Amino acid sequence: MAQRLHLVFGGELVDPSRSEFKDTDDIQIVGMFPDYESAYNAWKSEAQRTVDNAHMRYFIAHIHRLRDEEREASSTEELG
Repeated sequence: MAQRLHLVFGGELVDPSRSEFKDTDDIQIVGMFPDYESAYNAWKSEAQRTVDNAHMRYFIAHIHRLRDEEREASSTEELG
């Protein structure tokens, strides 16, 4: 069974109505998680911790959707 990796990250946005970070150098990487449930719990914890700052947003990226295991790997993936 393929892993379903999820990345949780966030930071301060320029405008709360858009998903543009104010400073990409300040993006916080919360962590990589093996399933959606644990990623959601981490996301929720960070979102609740920063609830008083309307410009702070956290996101869950579905890393497993970026890879297609059926396709041949690119040369950069075969470094070894």
